[in-house]
Amino acid sequence: MLESVALEKIEKIAKEAGDVIMEIYERDFQVDYKDDKSPLTEADTRSNEVICAALEKEYPEIPILSEEGKSIPYEERSGWEYFWLIDPIDGTKEFIKKNGEFTVNIALIHQGVPVLGVVYAPALGDMYKAKKDEGAFKNNQKLPLEKNNALDKSIRVVASKSHLSEETQAFIDDIAKETEQIEQVSKGSSLKLVMVAEGSADIYPRLAPTMEWDTAAADAVVRESGKMTYQYDPKPETRNPKPVIYNKENLLNPWFVVR
Repeated sequence: MLESVALEKIEKIAKEAGDVIMEIYERDFQVDYKDDKSPLTEADTRSNEVICAALEKEYPEIPILSEEGKSIPYEERSGWEYFWLIDPIDGTKEFIKKNGEFTVNIALIHQGVPVLGVVYAPALGDMYKAKKDEGAFKNNQKLPLEKNNALDKSIRVVASKSHLSEETQAFIDDIAKETEQIEQVSKGSSLKLVMVAEGSADIYPRLAPTMEWDTAAADAVVRESGKMTYQYDPKPETRNPKPVIYNKENLLNPWFVVR
């Protein structure tokens, strides 16, 4: 199945969604709120329509799970071997603030593992992509772009711009004890994961809630760059890092660390 999916086609779909998003971004738009109080804009809805319609046309045999799509019972999706996992705009809060740090996320999941991912930041013009065993790329440059070989001297930590929890800050403070210098950067959306993939950050701790669609596409890029998104265990005595998995009954991610 994976062999039949052309990464270039998924890039094209992400760009088409990005064009729709930017048309709305550059004018006034209304902000609504979902039941969980998270924001929703016309751009989220229209991006979702563009992506789902294109995927259904190109790959009608692969089911779709999207943040803005209908809820699909676990009994049904647990039988999926492959499926698309989509966030039509990750970083809606950043979109509303108009700071450019939002992304279109399209991932292909195979038995709990992200095996293909496209992360497109339309306001920044950056395209990240990866396919299992074919490497990860930013604007067609192979990742990682840089590597820190002196983590005992300096560590670059990236954290959420809108959702920095006390637990995450405590984790960062602990890291600071293990190096001479720590640089902390704030960034919106799934850009935090791909910063680790490209090497502009060394670690991204997320000790706060996220959903599977928030991370899946960027996680594919992370893994193909030679890094990993690990589940975080707060107890050192039982710590045995395991990768984050997808298509769980509860679509809430565990706390995790990308490194």
